[in-house]
Amino acid sequence: MNDTIAAISTAQGVGAISIIRVSGEDAIDIVSKIFSNKKLKEAPTHTIHYGYIKDKEEIIDEVLVSIMRAPKTFTMEDVVEINAHGGINTTNKILELLLVNGCRLAEPGEFTKRAFLNGRIDLTEAEGIMDLINSKTDTSREMAINQVGGKVSSLIRDLRDDLASIISNIEVNIDYPEYEDIEKITINHINKAIKNLEVKTTKILKESKNGEIFKSGIKTAIIGRPNVGKSSLLNRLIGEDKAIVTDVKGTTRDSVEATLVIDNIILNLIDTAGIRDTDDIVESIGVKNSLNLIENADLVLFVLNYNETLNAEDLEILDKLKDKNYIIIVNKTDLDKKIDDSNIKNAVYVSAKDDVNIESIGSKIKEIFNLEKIETADLTYLTSARSKAILVKVLKEIDEIKKGISLDIPIDMIEIDLRNIWNLLGEIIGESYDEELLDQLFSRFCVGK
Repeated sequence: MNDTIAAISTAQGVGAISIIRVSGEDAIDIVSKIFSNKKLKEAPTHTIHYGYIKDKEEIIDEVLVSIMRAPKTFTMEDVVEINAHGGINTTNKILELLLVNGCRLAEPGEFTKRAFLNGRIDLTEAEGIMDLINSKTDTSREMAINQVGGKVSSLIRDLRDDLASIISNIEVNIDYPEYEDIEKITINHINKAIKNLEVKTTKILKESKNGEIFKSGIKTAIIGRPNVGKSSLLNRLIGEDKAIVTDVKGTTRDSVEATLVIDNIILNLIDTAGIRDTDDIVESIGVKNSLNLIENADLVLFVLNYNETLNAEDLEILDKLKDKNYIIIVNKTDLDKKIDDSNIKNAVYVSAKDDVNIESIGSKIKEIFNLEKIETADLTYLTSARSKAILVKVLKEIDEIKKGISLDIPIDMIEIDLRNIWNLLGEIIGESYDEELLDQLFSRFCVGK
């Protein structure tokens, strides 16, 4: 944290502009060594300066240099950003000069890590920055903005404040029993506080599943017997011929994956091998994988043929789907009807060949996941697996406290468990952490961010 770091903050490649970012105590001094405008050291904060980057007498590039002095910067350190022409060689040369003159190459996410360590942002806000960079839809972007802006952190801070109030009261009751003007905390008080904490935590966890849908998408498996049109449906949905389509049964032997966005919904589509009994070893492995995907998918698109009767394999798959989110897609409506669909529910009738009624699939997905309602709600969700795992631990701790209360454990012992929960919630926002956690979290960032 005492050294000065530098990195290219724009995507590598040819472009109009590239930005090289420098942060640290010596940021301004180091950039001054290679910048033609010698008044840089005296420049006021948040100003832009024109000049040349030079390697001794050789001009490397014509640039604009932005000066931002601590503490009003992203890292809360002195920050300099060099806006250069966006060529690979020129950008790398400027970075090389910075390293030669005293900078260290930043690690992935190190600028954001410094912002966290210096108190500029908390851990949830840092994760929101990564989500914002990776957002693929307007909804996931809005969720990330709420996280970066501190709305998600406020949910956790409110829980901690409620706990801190009751913990402090318990401690005063124990240490200063003579203080009569301090409320006496009883088991009834703790029961009420624990119930309130449990309700709020469960609500946050439940709603975080909605956030996961918008952030990471819906893992969607397309399954069915051979030649019902699974690959044709995939190709029609994504608008390109990604899956091979033939009249030969067993053409698809391995999973074919694609990503599709329908009305702000990310569908991670997996076209699977046709499910049937087969003596072909390779195809049988594909069939086994298809059956496993039914168990692991968030949504199953079960494709049937309008021109064929149901068989035992179809009925077996229908039985496997009864506890899953699924849509039955009856394909090939351009052919004569032979299917007995009297007992089929939740079906969409399409013709992948003629592009008929394909858009109804998206509408049905929104209906199943209640996405219309979710999209109009306040998109303030915890989206990281780390945070959700901690909340699961919180609920387990709450169960332990409830067991303790039922066994008449003294309040001072319960206070220890309450403090454990308070510390767990602190891990979500980074009030408590270990270096290994930070290294893992920020290593997912790109260099220069």
